[in-house]
Amino acid sequence: MAYIPRLQEHYKKEVAPKLLDKFQYKSVMQIPRIEKICLNQGIGGATQDKKLVESSLNEMSSIAGQKAVPTIAKKSVSNFKLREGMTIGSRVTLRSKQMYEFLDRLIAVALPRVRDFRGISEKAFDGRGNYTLGVKEQIIFPEIDIDKVNNITGLDITIVTSAKTDKEAHALLKEMGMPFKNRN
Repeated sequence: MAYIPRLQEHYKKEVAPKLLDKFQYKSVMQIPRIEKICLNQGIGGATQDKKLVESSLNEMSSIAGQKAVPTIAKKSVSNFKLREGMTIGSRVTLRSKQMYEFLDRLIAVALPRVRDFRGISEKAFDGRGNYTLGVKEQIIFPEIDIDKVNNITGLDITIVTSAKTDKEAHALLKEMGMPFKNRN
């Protein structure tokens, strides 16, 4: 029997039926689902130090469990000493099993390790059902060895859903276990 991630199983058995009842969809294909998760990390000092880019690519690969791709500058900006074609960051797009595994680790392990964590903001939806979360330190992920980190950088995590509205996407992520801040 093939391996199915825990969060994917949770979605199929519990989340999808709840959303079907809550929003009264006519078809099961209308139920919102997570399509992909994009991780993006920009490196400010990449123009001066090439080792930062390499360490960023290695860290992103270990966080995501998939090989990271370098981000290339499209335009030259003289004020930043940036030339067209230079590597300025790293990114990873996760789908299917890797996506569910990463989301499970993010919810259960990484986010609770954030200092003074009280939940994530409900205001980071883009109007089309996608959610973007900024992480200030990459060391919250257990895959990163703190002793080997040269500099602490943040990364952006974008969760792309098939939801038509932010309300549907919020309900989906809430049922999946995202720790949103409690409204007072």
